Amino acid sequence: MIRSMTETSERALLSAPGEGELIDVAGVAHLFRLTGEQTGGRFAFEEFRLEPGIVGARPHVHEQHDEYFYVLDGELTLHTGDGETSVGPGHLLAALRGTAHGFRNAGTAPVRALCLYTPAGYEGYFREVHAAVAAGATVTDELLAEFRSRHHTRSY
Repeated sequence: MIRSMTETSERALLSAPGEGELIDVAGVAHLFRLTGEQTGGRFAFEEFRLEPGIVGARPHVHEQHDEYFYVLDGELTLHTGDGETSVGPGHLLAALRGTAHGFRNAGTAPVRALCLYTPAGYEGYFREVHAAVAAGATVTDELLAEFRSRHHTRSY
């Protein structure tokens, strides 16, 4: 079990394989290995799995945090602001605040990738979407726009 930064101020944080907060939202399994609560808000770190044919996120822009994607397995189609490009293992996308980005799995095999958020906090967006879906809400562009706006994010 990973402790919070305040509980472990004298030791490093260790996350074992498969450990973390799982937030399954609209076909994307987000496993937050470290959250802002654990890192004192410095960053959040997730491993995600995206099934074939699933849109992970339509193009959008974050105003107050940066997001870094690193592909481990499969082929991830990324929107980079200039259009789309498909990339495989070892590719890294830095979606710095203010830049348009999005991602989807246009392939036939699952994608597994890492995502780092700095500073932390955007994991709250995924928690809100997950809670709304669990309560019976339908995921619409309007619903996502409402949640994104609370996290200083807008559609592109």
